[in-house]
Formats: sequence, C-alpha cells, structure tokens
Amino acid sequence: MTKLDPIIAVRDVEASSRWYQSVFNCRSMHGGKTFDILVAENDEVLLCLHKWGEHGHPTMADPGITPGNGLILYFRTEHMNVIRQNVEKAGYAVEEEIHLNPNSTKLEFALRDPDGYYLIITEFHVYEG
Repeated sequence: MTKLDPIIAVRDVEASSRWYQSVFNCRSMHGGKTFDILVAENDEVLLCLHKWGEHGHPTMADPGITPGNGLILYFRTEHMNVIRQNVEKAGYAVEEEIHLNPNSTKLEFALRDPDGYYLIITEFHVYEG
C-alpha cells in the first residue's frame, strides 16, 4: 500500500490548524507550533502543516517564496455543502462560488487558506479511466 500525506509549509501552524479545522470539521492529531497532522472523521490524514524554516527541509526553507506555486489542494468530499457553509459562517473569502466544472462534471468551489494556498472543494467522485 502507498499513501500520500501532503505537507504544506505555513507561517503559523496553530492558526492554520484552527483555520482548516473550522473549514473541514477535521481534528488535530499531533498539535504544536512547528508541525500538525489534521485528520478526517475516519482518522485518515487530511493534511499536515509544517512551519516554514523548521527541521532543514530544503523545499520549506524560504518563506519568501510564493506558497503553493504549482499546487492545488483538491479536496473530494461528501460534505461539500457543509464545508461551504463553514466558510461562509467564518467569513472567509471565496475565489469561485459553487459551479459545475465542465471537465469533471462535478460541483465545486474554490478558496485560499491563510497562507495563500489554493483549495478546490468538489463533490466526492471516483476517478474513471
């Protein structure tokens, strides 16, 4: 088995953790000022947060670069409407409102996290061929 646990570099791990928890109703499994693991209701890793410049990782050394360049965090979920309501309730800005993506033929919306990472939240679907 192979599994991908995405790790993104953030300015403030604790603040980013709170932000992601408020949007996705996930929880912290690790906690801390330099690293956190966020898990979904089934205890699957959703996302890991890592403080810029900690632990000597070469791709997380320079907080001056544009976070997320070349990256989209694409969340397939059965809870898209709940997540959209969480975003609205918290007053977070939305980049694209819910719309039908002509490529996936699924509903989705987009926003940015506090560090500028671009997130697409889409209806859960299984990839086909």
